[in-house]
Amino acid sequence: MSTGPSKIEDSELKEAVALGYHKLLAYKDEYEVARLHKMTSAQVKNQFESVKKISFHLAPPLLSKTGPDGRPQKRKFGPGMMRGFKILASMKLLRGTPFDIFGYSEERKIERSLIRQYEQDLKRIVKLYSVAAKPAILELARLPLSIKGFGPVKMKNYKTATAKRKALLTAIDETNIGLTQAAE
Repeated sequence: MSTGPSKIEDSELKEAVALGYHKLLAYKDEYEVARLHKMTSAQVKNQFESVKKISFHLAPPLLSKTGPDGRPQKRKFGPGMMRGFKILASMKLLRGTPFDIFGYSEERKIERSLIRQYEQDLKRIVKLYSVAAKPAILELARLPLSIKGFGPVKMKNYKTATAKRKALLTAIDETNIGLTQAAE
């Protein structure tokens, strides 16, 4: 990956960046979840003859009440939900446009900002790469892999990753300052 005058030469770092960047670019939004449910339903029908009815346990943001644990409560939806999934999956063309109603949510805004932040971090670590800083740099490159889940689960992982990112950037900077001072 080229990030200006320098590029990543280390094969282990290349792999970490490819995995981390892919994780950020391929986030699961409502359109993707609908597509996956639609696909899973078709697979179930093809593989299991005895399944007559499929139900889905979902916590749609606009329809869910908050439970005593502070998380949205899931509700059971019947097979009629497949129509909704088909419609929603076909609306993925709206993703990233002003007509993407889900794009205005805090979670989607964070996902887009994480992509920009990762790209900035990559430019920074390419400039600061050193063998001494490599462990922290690899951990930073792989950090997006820890931001898993959907809704409150993802937000919790995001907050943990944000704190970890700050610590890793500080460690990378301190390692390189130490190397610079040792060279003087």
